[in-house]
Amino acid sequence: MTNYTIATQPAFSILGIGTELKSHYTDFAGMAAEKSAFWNAVQADGRLEELQAIAADNKLFFVNEAYQNKMMYYVAVRSDKDFASADRRIEFPAGEYVLVDGTGADAYSAAEGVIGAAFGGVLGQLSDVAYVGGPNAAAVEAQTDGTYAAKMYIPVVRN
Repeated sequence: MTNYTIATQPAFSILGIGTELKSHYTDFAGMAAEKSAFWNAVQADGRLEELQAIAADNKLFFVNEAYQNKMMYYVAVRSDKDFASADRRIEFPAGEYVLVDGTGADAYSAAEGVIGAAFGGVLGQLSDVAYVGGPNAAAVEAQTDGTYAAKMYIPVVRN
């Protein structure tokens, strides 16, 4: 079973660049292709570098959220600064979260790995808490050995 914990987390906000995912939420291959294309685009056009330049730390967040009746996907950082290309500030409330740990060879694969582990396994095995919506995010950080550590944050409520 994937390594996870349930812990109380303080509120936090992150600033993100986003895209609307057009694939149906059950079309995992379609959503994966859209996310990958978006990730490649923000790296290529310089927006990722600009966003990271205003970051308060070295964590990069990959966020999934249903927002204004759209399925959104963001790349985000912790920052109190403004960024012209940012689409919105995403608020995470204080409360209990399922935290899923993982690693990957690069930031994107580390994030997608913990997202898949969380939604494809961990959440389905929990009976005392439930995810009832709201933003969820994979926080990714480069390690000194060249790998990337990821932690998935999923807000939950007690059943």
